[in-house]
This record gives sequence, C-alpha cells and structure tokens, in this order.
Amino acid sequence: MNKKIKFILISGLLVVIIFPAVVLAANSALDKLGEVGAGDAGPYENVSETGVSQIVGAVISGALALIGAIFLALMLYAGYHWMTARGEEEKVEKAKDTIQRAIIGIIIVVGAYAIWKFIFENLIMK
Repeated sequence: MNKKIKFILISGLLVVIIFPAVVLAANSALDKLGEVGAGDAGPYENVSETGVSQIVGAVISGALALIGAIFLALMLYAGYHWMTARGEEEKVEKAKDTIQRAIIGIIIVVGAYAIWKFIFENLIMK
C-alpha cells in the first residue's frame, strides 16, 4: 500500500476517533465553568451521588465505545481490501475472514454486556 494512502487512512481514523471527544469536552467544560462562576458549588454540588457503580458504568461505556471504534476500523480495513483485491481470490478470502471475525467479536462483546447488565440490574441490585 502506498505510504500516502496509509497516512490518509490513519489520519482520517484519528480524526473520526478523537474529534468527537474534543468537541464534547469543550462544551462540557464551558457549561461547568459557568456554574462555578455563578458562585454555587458547580459540578461538585452533589458529590455524594457519585458512587462506584457510576464510575464502573463510565469505564464500561468508554470501553464499549473503544471496541465499537475498533470494529468500525476493522470493517473499513476489510472493505478496502475487498474492493482493491482486483479479482485475487486470496485477498477476497482474507477480507471476508476479517469481516466475519469482526462481526463475531462484536456479537460476543454485546452479548457479554447484555448478560452483565441483566445480572447486575436484576440479581445484584435487588
């Protein structure tokens, strides 16, 4: 693969992955800055409501977002290889295997999350 194409693909993926986080952080920070400047306790007003379950939930949410981004990258990678195979059966099979493994992986992750959420909400919290 050409170095220029690799650079463009990697740059594009970084923009897609990093840009939304930067934008959301900027909006959130500006909102909280206004609350702090108003003289009240700001974002730390209800600290007692933040517990271990919320922290674990945030970590799991971040991990699922990362796994989703990896799944998207794998699908784009395999699709690119499939489209540029030019009839070479080995490359097409490799792309199909990558797509199949990515789909199986995302099914396993979503299934594990569903089982964990069911157990946590119905058995542990009650």
